[in-house]
Amino acid sequence: MSLTTIFLLAVGLGVDAFSVAIGIGAAHHKKDWAPVLRLSFAFGLFQFVMPLIGWLAGSTVVGLIRSFDHWIAFALLAAVGGKMIREGFEAESDEEKEDQTHGWTLFLLSMATSIDALAVGFSFSLLKTPILFPSAVIGVVCFMMTAVGMAFGKTLAKIFGKKVEIAGGLVLIGIGVKILIEHMR
Repeated sequence: MSLTTIFLLAVGLGVDAFSVAIGIGAAHHKKDWAPVLRLSFAFGLFQFVMPLIGWLAGSTVVGLIRSFDHWIAFALLAAVGGKMIREGFEAESDEEKEDQTHGWTLFLLSMATSIDALAVGFSFSLLKTPILFPSAVIGVVCFMMTAVGMAFGKTLAKIFGKKVEIAGGLVLIGIGVKILIEHMR
């Protein structure tokens, strides 16, 4: 598989992470790189590990969850998206918002945005294609796309305020719906 093909695959897999990062970046009003690095590292790590797991699992595990993996991704994205929309409609307060780059929220978002990478790893195993290099490229590209998304989200938040947080939540739900539609064809 060519480097160009692997790179395009990585960009395709990173689009969901990029979109989520824009929404989360919009919710962060502080100029701090720690949340950007946490989210980028977590998304990049999951995008690196999931193809490896898919490749190692071959047809066993993927075959078991294939029938409902899209529902898991949808539920996770809809839950976090709904929370972002609700917070977008709440009045501004002086108290600190929950940081979505920590704890369970970070884990669930990382998992939800990388489920497609599991299927890619499975596909590579069927093709008997080596997976380590493509996984590394996928992880690095996702890390960079997430960092750019977070930075872009902050800029949008300055221009449009809380509307961007609502839009970010709608994007998350939209990604979940897109995943459902793609898997139901």
